[in-house]
This record gives sequence, C-alpha cells and structure tokens, in this order.
Amino acid sequence: MPAVSKGDGMRGLAVFISDIRNCKSKEAEIKRINKELANIRSKFKGDKALDGYSKKKYVCKLLFIFLLGHDIDFGHMEAVNLLSSNRYTEKQIGYLFISVLVNSNSELIRLINNAIKNDLASRNPTFMGLALHCIANVGSREMAEAFAGEIPKILVAGDTMDSVKQSAALCLLRLYRTSPDLVPMGDWTSRVVHLLNDQHLGVVTAATSLITTLAQKNLEEFKTSVSLAVSRLSRIVTSASTDLQDYTYYFVPAPWLSVKLLRLLQCYPPPEEPAVRGRLTECLETVLNKAQEPPKSKKVQHSNAKNAVLFEAISLIIHHDSEPNLLVRACNQLGQFLQHRETNLRYLALESMCTLASSEFSHEAVKTHIETVINALKTERDVSVRQRAVDLLYAMCDRSNAQQIVAEMLSYLETADYSIREEIVLKVAILAEKYAVDYTWYVDTILNLIRIAGDYISEEVWYRVIQIVINRDDVQGYAAKTVFEALQAPACHENLLKVGGYILGEFGNLIAGDPRSSPLIQFSLLHSKFHLCSVPTRALLLSTYIKFVNLFPEVKATIQDVLRSDSQLRNADVELQQRAVEYLRLSTIASTDILATVLEEMPPFPERESSILAKLKKKKGPGTVTDLEGSKRERSADMNGAAEPAPANTSAASTPSPSADLLGLGAVPSVPTGPPPSSGGGGGLLVDVFSDSASAVAPLAPGSEDNFARFVCKNNGVLFENQLLQIGLKSEFRQNLGRMFIFYGNKTSTQFLNFTPTLICSDGLQSNLNLQTKPVDPTVDGGAQVQQVVNIESLSDFSEAPVLNIQFRYGGTFQNVSVKLPITLNKFFQPTEMASQDFFQRWKQLSNPQQEVQNIFKAKHPMDTEVTKAKIIGFGSALLEEVDPNPANFVGAGIIHTKTTQIGCLLRLEPNLQAQMYRLTVRTSKDTVSQRLWELLSEQF
Repeated sequence: MPAVSKGDGMRGLAVFISDIRNCKSKEAEIKRINKELANIRSKFKGDKALDGYSKKKYVCKLLFIFLLGHDIDFGHMEAVNLLSSNRYTEKQIGYLFISVLVNSNSELIRLINNAIKNDLASRNPTFMGLALHCIANVGSREMAEAFAGEIPKILVAGDTMDSVKQSAALCLLRLYRTSPDLVPMGDWTSRVVHLLNDQHLGVVTAATSLITTLAQKNLEEFKTSVSLAVSRLSRIVTSASTDLQDYTYYFVPAPWLSVKLLRLLQCYPPPEEPAVRGRLTECLETVLNKAQEPPKSKKVQHSNAKNAVLFEAISLIIHHDSEPNLLVRACNQLGQFLQHRETNLRYLALESMCTLASSEFSHEAVKTHIETVINALKTERDVSVRQRAVDLLYAMCDRSNAQQIVAEMLSYLETADYSIREEIVLKVAILAEKYAVDYTWYVDTILNLIRIAGDYISEEVWYRVIQIVINRDDVQGYAAKTVFEALQAPACHENLLKVGGYILGEFGNLIAGDPRSSPLIQFSLLHSKFHLCSVPTRALLLSTYIKFVNLFPEVKATIQDVLRSDSQLRNADVELQQRAVEYLRLSTIASTDILATVLEEMPPFPERESSILAKLKKKKGPGTVTDLEGSKRERSADMNGAAEPAPANTSAASTPSPSADLLGLGAVPSVPTGPPPSSGGGGGLLVDVFSDSASAVAPLAPGSEDNFARFVCKNNGVLFENQLLQIGLKSEFRQNLGRMFIFYGNKTSTQFLNFTPTLICSDGLQSNLNLQTKPVDPTVDGGAQVQQVVNIESLSDFSEAPVLNIQFRYGGTFQNVSVKLPITLNKFFQPTEMASQDFFQRWKQLSNPQQEVQNIFKAKHPMDTEVTKAKIIGFGSALLEEVDPNPANFVGAGIIHTKTTQIGCLLRLEPNLQAQMYRLTVRTSKDTVSQRLWELLSEQF
C-alpha cells in the first residue's frame, strides 16, 4: 500500500489511520470503523459523482479496514472503475484492492479481465506491470483461462521492456503452477529458452525459474536450455565481483541466478557434447576452488551466498555422478564443514554426504570421515544434526565397518532422543542383517537391541529375526541358547519374550540335552513370565506350549494342567480361551504321528525384500499415515504378503495355510455362496415384511469397479466408503493360499443391527476358488470397527471375482450394499528371477498363438517410470532389470500357483512416450490365464 504521509494527497486516510491507532479499546475501534464505513457507503451512493482522487482515498480506507480483519461487502465496483484511470496511483490502488479482496467467483471478474486486457495491450510498461502482478496475485483458474495464451506472447516479443519480461515470466510461472493444463506449449517455448542469453540479468533470473519448472514435465522441449545455462553459468562464475555490480551480493556475483541455473541443470543428465560438458566441469571446479579461497568479507551474508552456490554445485555433481574427481573433491569439501561452528553448515554437509555415500566413486572418500561423524553423534547439541549423522553412518556402512557402526549406533541408542529411536532401531536391524557374515553376531545384536530399546521394536523387527533364524540351520541352536539365557534376566522386555517363545517352541529341542536348559526348565522359565504379558504374547506362548507337547512328551502332563486351568479355559479373552480349548483337545485325542504332522517345524520362508527395509522406506517418506490409509503407499515388497510369521493374535482355527503357525486345528464354517434360501414348506407363501433374510442381493455399489481395479496391484486400503459404512482390507498371499482381513467401520453414532456380511461366488467360481470365513457380531456399535477373516485357497485358475454383500439395519432402515472383493488371479503370483538368456529362451518356448495375448492401448494415466515399476512388482511378478535390449521396456516373470497346477508367466510392457501408448504382451502356458492377466494388468496403465 502507498505511503500515507501528508505529501501523497490522501490526508483523510492518514487521519483515519491515526484515529484507529489512538483507540483505547476494541469497541472504540469498531465504532470508529462503522462510522467510516457509513460515510464511505453514503459517498458511493450519493448523487454527486466522485473524482478519481476520492475513489482512491475511499477504496484505500476499505482496504485498510479489511486488513484489520473486518468484512467488506461493497466498494468493489469503485475499485474496478479505478482500473480504467490513466493515473498510476489510482490504477495501482484499484489493482491492489482487487488482488486482495476479489475472489475468482465474483461477478465482476469479466470487467476486471477486460481492464487487464486493455492494460496489457497498452504497451505502457508501468500499466502492463500492474496488470501482470494482479494476474499472478489472484492466480485463479479463470485468470489462467483468460491470459495463459496471451502472456507467452508478451514474454517473447522483441519490443517488450526488460521489467515487463521479468513480470511476464514470473506471472506465467504462477499460472503454470496453479493450472498447468491451461498453459499451452508452442512456438514460444523455443524462444523463451533464448532468454537465458538476455543481457539483463533480472530477465535471465526470472526466465530460469520459469524454464526449470516447465522442463520438469517437458524435458525434450527445453533440452536446448542446457548448453545456454552452462554458457551463462560459466560467464558468472568466471567474472569478477566488479563485473556484475548490480547483481553482486557481498562480493559473490549473482548468487541467486547461479543457484537457479545449477538447479535447472539438475533436470537433465550430463551434457553429451564434449565442449559443453568440459565447460560445465570447469565451472564446477571453479566453484570448488573458490570455496577454498579466504573469505573476502567477514559478514555472514558473504558466507551464506558463497555456500549457497557451493552446495547447489555439489548437488549437481552428485546428480550427474559421472566425474570421480569432482565427487571426491566435493566429499573433501563437505568434510571440512563437518566441524564448522555454524550448525546449518554441519547439517547440510551431513545431508549431502549421505547422497555421496551412495556413489561408487565417492563411497570410499566418505568412509574416511567416519570418526568425525561418530564424534558428531556423541557431542552434537542439535537433534536434527544428530539424526543426519545417524543417516550418514547408515549410508556409509559396508562389510568393512558394519560392526563398528552398529556398535556405535547401539551405544548412542541408550541416550538417543525419543523422536528418532524407532528409526535407529530399524537401521540397526537392517545393517545387522545386511552385513552379517557371522549370524551369531546378528542374533546377539538384535537381542541387545531389544534389551536397549524394546519399546521401539516394531513387529517387523522381531518377525524378521524369526525368519532369518528359521531359514538358517547353522544359527538355530545358538539362537535358542542365547534367547534362553537372555530370558533368565529378572526383567526382560515383552518383545524378547515373543522372540524367545517362538524360537524355543521351534528349536528348544536343540538345547534340551543340557541339564541347565531341560524341557521342564524351558517351560517353567516361559510360564513364569506368562502372567506379566499382554494378550497377543500370551497367545503366542500358548502356541509354544503345544509345540513343547510335541517336542518334549515328558512335560505333556504339566502343560495339559496349565491348559486345563480355569484361568485358561474360562479366560475372558475369547482368543486365549479358544487356543486353550483347542490345544488341550489336540494334545488329548491326537496320536503321536498326527501331533507331529500338525506341529511340525516351520518351513523356510521365501526370500523377499526385508519388511524392515520396507517400513524404513515408508517412515522416511513424505509422512506417516494411519493403518488402512497408510497401506495405500506401501511398496510392492509387502504387497504380495510379507514373509512373516503369523501374528500371535490370529485365531488358530482361522487360517488354512499349512506353513503358518499351528493352523487348521478346528473346523471353519463354510461361506454362504448365494442369497439366503427362502423358507421351506407352506410358510413360503407368507412374506415376512420385517425380515432382512429374504432381501435380494443389491447391485454393485457405484464406484465398485474402479475401487476393484485399484486393488489389483495392492493388497491394503479402503475398498468402499459412504456416509454410514467404511470397508477396509488388509490381505496377504503365499503360493495358492491367502488370508484377507476385512474391517467394517461404523461411521455413525448409531448401532448397526442384524449386520450380516455374505460372500457370494458364482457356480463357476465355486469350483475354482475356496473361501472360508467366520460370522461377525450382528451388532456394530456407533464409531466401532469389527474384523472378519477370510481364508482363501486357489483350486484352479479363475476370471471372476466374489461379491461381498452387506445387509444391516440402521435407525430402522434396511441397508443393502454389494461390492466386488478384490481376489484376482494375480494375487497367487510368485515372482521368479531370470537372466536375460533364460527369459528369452522361455519366451520363445511360449510362442504358440494360444499362449500369447498382445494388444496396444492408450495410456490412461501419466507415463511415469517409477510408478510403472511399482505396479508391475505390485502385480506379483518379478521385475527383471537389464533383460530387455530396450532399456525403456519392462519385463516380468513369475508363477501362478493353484492347488492343481503351476502356470509359468512372462510379460513385456513396451511404452511409447511420444504417442502415449503401451503394447502389453503376456505369455503363459494356458490361454485363459494369459487373457485374464492381460485384462487385469492393462487396466493399471
């Protein structure tokens, strides 16, 4: 807003502001404002026409009142009238008022747009600047529709003044950020690139910001900007501070422009032309050399500007990752900052070195700073810097220093801030597993980790310990001995008890020969801690006890006494009660052979990406999210079901998989596979109007097909939601078996009565897919959630999907909802890694026309490489890197498992970015499988 001194001719505004400031109370201020508003309203409605000065003064007062927090509902038309004035100060106030108070839905927007068009066409640089600033400040979609085609012409016109070019570039940038689809790419794009050669550095700075944003989504169209950016950067870097006096900041020539140019170059790979590449290398070397020179000023502004250019140059060096000499020099330069007195520099140095550590050229150079980083971890006051030090230690770790780094992180963990303990736990667990040459060290490390930070051990960590112990015969005895000794401590964490219970239940027999760890002592040790545990841990220990019955017949009577006690058979928790009853019955009636078969040792888990690593990736992502919603973002490694032991709170009778822990002990009721039967006998003629059971199955809910398609490449998320009900899914699959958890959430405050979910399979699907489930509680309280477990077995290949029908009463009204349940053939995919030669040999074997389905289709979603990779992995197949001769293509391989057969599958996806098309080829040994997999996968792109 313009100044309000007496010299500007708006004395009335100065008096009004003075009155407001002199008010002693809020009430006095409101009274004065209301008086002024009444005066302004009367002036605007009066018979006497106001001159431009008066309109400007009153509009200024309205603007000031609005900025004080009061609503303004008049004066807009007068502000619009000011736009047509030829006086700068009047036009300026009009644009200012509109930028602040007029929204995009205003009826005046057409008049405003006309005034802006007139100013843009006037060729008056001052008026054009005001108009462009208004467009950028409002930045609405309507503004973009009206001016997105006009502004590029102004920007590249030869007679446009430099100040207007600056404004036009930034205005177009604003419109592109808010409405990218409305900014047309055209001939102007090649001309705007040449603004990088403009003599006016202000124009170059604004154009660089615009080109950088445009190039991120239109790389090919702005590829010529690379050589121009290198040329301009070279001129800036090699110039003396006196050469660019207007753009030199504390002896640093054009630091903002240098940073912007370096960021633009990070949009592209290293230049292919040797001359351009050599010139860029010289620029980067010059920046690194200048960093070694003594400072030309002691002021902080000088060092900030100098370091800003340096860090951006290092980011570009890391991005290119092609010049070993530059990478090592950058690492050495950052190493000097690790002990700098400025906290921000230490933070940035650690952050940049984390990225450098991933480069094969600079990894060894980063490792030389390990002692400095460890010292920072111990002595640094700022928690954010300590966290970056942990990240760097994690990044620089390899087999040569793993034990040292893990030991230091464990030592730091005892005093670490609570906010980063969980992340350190995950990193220690990953490093211990990844670089474990001796797995006894791995077991010792994880148990030590549980001892130090048991509260921060997630399920993924102790699941992973059990997977590794089960998969490695050479460490099982040592693991059993070590956990047995750890459990003898007077107080041990519950997570240690989970690990100990599981491992002793599987491998306790390996240490039973020692009198100090006899079967009875093992059982007594575990049971002495039983009453201190939570329900899930007690459930796991009961499973351990029944395993002991099979491993150690001599303690069978003791364990049966425990299972027979009232505290178990009449336990208030239905899960514990069910386990106690079933395990007692199993131990009583089953023969030794049956017992040994049912309670046999866990088979090895299939090797997949560590679920701990997947959790760390998720934790380091954009943010943490809740259970079902967060599952939408899970990476593909866990999408097909992580290789983890069955959770302890899973009912022993609710899982069909023979490879899970203690499964299939009780009969599971069959799933209703059709609508409820009508009443038999003569009563069938009488219709019970109050009954829900005779209701027909509702048609599929709107959007059901779209939601179904979204679950083809993921296993977790929200399947359906309306104003009453939310249905969420979490599922896991292994070979031809699967388990799905369905969560029904009541979003209201009123109970759902007669709540009945039913799975419906067609006659053809029943013979190919076996589903088993348990009924849920017919009453769902307001705001509550109930869970239903569905056990799935694929008997043969299938193309249909079951329907989930939910019927209930809400507030006396009968509700009937149907959705397709996302159980698809690809869920039973097991990924298969293949070399290039093996892949194409198998590809040729599957060359019969009946075995191949190939089609070309239009891309329905943006063609993003990383998203495509994630979808193919989420689909279930292995993504085979460097197999196809064309690196832009994607190939995958896997096996579909059913009870009756295994079907090998190969797929090849060929994207055409220019045409926005895909060609998808699927080859399998069975034509129906090829067709179904093609249909499912093609819908994802």
